[in-house]
Amino acid sequence: MLWVITMKYSAGFTKIVPTVLTFMFALASLLFLSISLKSFQLGTAYSIWTGIGSIGAVIVGILFFNEPKSLLKLFFIFLIISGVLGLKFTSME
Repeated sequence: MLWVITMKYSAGFTKIVPTVLTFMFALASLLFLSISLKSFQLGTAYSIWTGIGSIGAVIVGILFFNEPKSLLKLFFIFLIISGVLGLKFTSME
């Protein structure tokens, strides 16, 4: 999720430092995804990866970018977590 945050600060890739950080964090994120594929099934690993990014981006947006918060957003975050956990537990069969 760090690469998404730095992408916001890059102002459409017009600011050099946030742009470089965006690409560095994106590569690191992909590296961690590739490492997780050694332990998790493809669908589960990708779901966890995107879930962490989605939930993290929503939380950071609320805390640092004054994005609106609501119980409905929390409910949908709960659904993402439930879905990821469901995939994880069903992939253990």
